Amino acid sequence: MAMTMHCNVVSAEKKLFDGRVEILVASGVQGELGILPGHTPLLTELKPGTVKVKKQDGEEELIYVSSGFLEVQPDTVTVLADSAERAHNLDEAAAKEAMEAAERALADKNAEMEYAQATSMLAQAAAQLRTIQQLRKQLGK
Repeated sequence: MAMTMHCNVVSAEKKLFDGRVEILVASGVQGELGILPGHTPLLTELKPGTVKVKKQDGEEELIYVSSGFLEVQPDTVTVLADSAERAHNLDEAAAKEAMEAAERALADKNAEMEYAQATSMLAQAAAQLRTIQQLRKQLGK
Protein backbone atom coordinates (compact mmCIF):
# COMPACT_ATOMS: atom_id res chain seq x y z
CA MET A 1 0.00 0.00 0.00
CA ALA A 2 1.30 3.45 -0.93
CA MET A 3 2.21 6.04 1.67
CA THR A 4 -0.43 8.74 2.16
CA MET A 5 -0.94 12.07 3.86
CA HIS A 6 -4.03 13.93 4.99
CA CYS A 7 -5.31 16.56 2.54
CA ASN A 8 -7.82 19.40 2.93
CA VAL A 9 -8.99 21.59 0.04
CA VAL A 10 -11.20 24.43 1.23
CA SER A 11 -12.47 27.71 -0.15
CA ALA A 12 -14.17 30.63 1.57
CA GLU A 13 -17.52 29.02 0.70
CA LYS A 14 -17.03 25.28 1.28
CA LYS A 15 -14.86 22.25 1.91
CA LEU A 16 -14.12 20.48 -1.37
CA PHE A 17 -11.92 17.62 -0.21
CA ASP A 18 -10.94 16.04 3.09
CA GLY A 19 -9.14 12.70 3.05
CA ARG A 20 -5.96 10.70 2.54
CA VAL A 21 -3.98 11.21 -0.68
CA GLU A 22 -0.88 9.72 -2.27
CA ILE A 23 0.06 12.95 -4.08
CA LEU A 24 -1.21 16.48 -4.65
CA VAL A 25 -0.21 18.53 -7.70
CA ALA A 26 -0.92 22.28 -7.82
CA SER A 27 0.10 25.43 -9.72
CA GLY A 28 2.23 27.63 -7.49
CA VAL A 29 3.19 31.15 -8.50
CA GLN A 30 6.72 29.91 -9.24
CA GLY A 31 5.72 26.70 -11.03
CA GLU A 32 4.10 23.30 -10.65
CA LEU A 33 4.31 21.62 -7.26
CA GLY A 34 4.10 17.90 -6.59
CA ILE A 35 3.58 17.14 -2.91
CA LEU A 36 4.24 13.61 -1.65
CA PRO A 37 4.07 12.26 1.92
CA GLY A 38 7.08 13.46 3.91
CA HIS A 39 7.51 16.66 1.85
CA THR A 40 9.42 19.48 3.49
CA PRO A 41 7.13 22.01 5.23
CA LEU A 42 6.14 24.74 2.80
CA LEU A 43 3.83 27.73 2.44
CA THR A 44 3.33 29.13 -1.05
CA GLU A 45 0.86 31.17 -3.04
CA LEU A 46 -1.23 29.46 -5.72
CA LYS A 47 -2.14 30.88 -9.11
CA PRO A 48 -5.34 30.06 -11.00
CA GLY A 49 -5.19 26.44 -12.01
CA THR A 50 -5.95 22.82 -11.32
CA VAL A 51 -5.27 21.01 -8.08
CA LYS A 52 -5.00 17.28 -8.73
CA VAL A 53 -5.27 14.87 -5.84
CA LYS A 54 -4.60 11.16 -6.16
CA LYS A 55 -6.67 9.55 -3.44
CA GLN A 56 -5.66 6.64 -1.27
CA ASP A 57 -7.63 4.28 -3.54
CA GLY A 58 -5.75 5.53 -6.63
CA GLU A 59 -8.66 7.58 -8.01
CA GLU A 60 -7.79 11.10 -9.14
CA GLU A 61 -9.88 14.19 -8.47
CA LEU A 62 -9.47 17.56 -10.21
CA ILE A 63 -10.35 20.82 -8.49
CA TYR A 64 -10.13 24.32 -9.99
CA VAL A 65 -8.78 27.07 -7.69
CA SER A 66 -8.82 30.77 -8.57
CA SER A 67 -5.92 31.54 -6.21
CA GLY A 68 -4.97 30.96 -2.61
CA PHE A 69 -2.29 29.26 -0.56
CA LEU A 70 -0.81 25.80 -0.20
CA GLU A 71 0.52 24.75 3.20
CA VAL A 72 2.53 21.57 3.70
CA GLN A 73 3.09 20.15 7.19
CA PRO A 74 4.72 16.80 8.08
CA ASP A 75 1.59 14.67 7.51
CA THR A 76 -0.91 17.20 6.14
CA VAL A 77 -1.30 19.32 3.03
CA THR A 78 -3.88 22.11 2.97
CA VAL A 79 -5.14 24.19 0.05
CA LEU A 80 -6.80 27.44 1.16
CA ALA A 81 -8.45 28.76 -1.99
CA ASP A 82 -10.14 32.12 -2.54
CA SER A 83 -12.67 30.26 -4.64
CA ALA A 84 -12.68 26.67 -5.85
CA GLU A 85 -14.89 24.21 -7.70
CA ARG A 86 -14.71 20.54 -8.60
CA ALA A 87 -13.81 20.15 -12.28
CA HIS A 88 -17.05 18.35 -13.16
CA ASN A 89 -19.05 21.35 -11.82
CA LEU A 90 -17.34 23.97 -14.02
CA ASP A 91 -19.40 25.66 -16.74
CA GLU A 92 -17.40 25.58 -19.98
CA ALA A 93 -19.66 28.06 -21.79
CA ALA A 94 -19.40 30.58 -18.94
CA ALA A 95 -15.60 30.19 -18.85
CA LYS A 96 -15.35 30.78 -22.61
CA GLU A 97 -17.61 33.83 -22.33
CA ALA A 98 -15.51 35.25 -19.46
CA MET A 99 -12.34 34.66 -21.45
CA GLU A 100 -13.74 36.46 -24.50
CA ALA A 101 -14.93 39.39 -22.34
CA ALA A 102 -11.49 39.71 -20.76
CA GLU A 103 -9.78 39.57 -24.16
CA ARG A 104 -12.12 42.30 -25.47
CA ALA A 105 -11.40 44.47 -22.42
CA LEU A 106 -7.65 44.05 -22.92
CA ALA A 107 -7.94 45.00 -26.59
CA ASP A 108 -10.15 48.03 -25.89
CA LYS A 109 -7.95 50.80 -24.49
CA ASN A 110 -11.09 52.78 -23.52
CA ALA A 111 -12.72 49.91 -21.61
CA GLU A 112 -13.99 50.63 -18.12
CA MET A 113 -12.36 47.46 -16.78
CA GLU A 114 -8.85 48.00 -15.44
CA TYR A 115 -5.98 46.16 -17.07
CA ALA A 116 -5.13 44.20 -13.89
CA GLN A 117 -8.75 43.12 -13.45
CA ALA A 118 -8.97 42.01 -17.09
CA THR A 119 -5.73 40.01 -16.93
CA SER A 120 -6.86 38.34 -13.70
CA MET A 121 -10.21 37.46 -15.27
CA LEU A 122 -8.43 36.09 -18.36
CA ALA A 123 -6.07 33.94 -16.25
CA GLN A 124 -8.95 32.50 -14.23
CA ALA A 125 -11.07 31.71 -17.30
CA ALA A 126 -8.11 30.09 -19.07
CA ALA A 127 -7.36 28.00 -15.96
CA GLN A 128 -10.98 26.85 -15.79
CA LEU A 129 -10.85 25.76 -19.43
CA ARG A 130 -7.56 23.89 -18.82
CA THR A 131 -9.17 22.13 -15.86
CA ILE A 132 -12.15 21.09 -18.02
CA GLN A 133 -9.75 19.79 -20.69
CA GLN A 134 -7.82 17.78 -18.08
CA LEU A 135 -11.09 16.28 -16.82
CA ARG A 136 -12.06 15.26 -20.37
CA LYS A 137 -8.66 13.65 -20.88
CA GLN A 138 -8.99 11.84 -17.56
CA LEU A 139 -12.45 10.54 -18.53
CA GLY A 140 -11.25 9.60 -22.03
CA LYS A 141 -13.66 11.92 -23.87
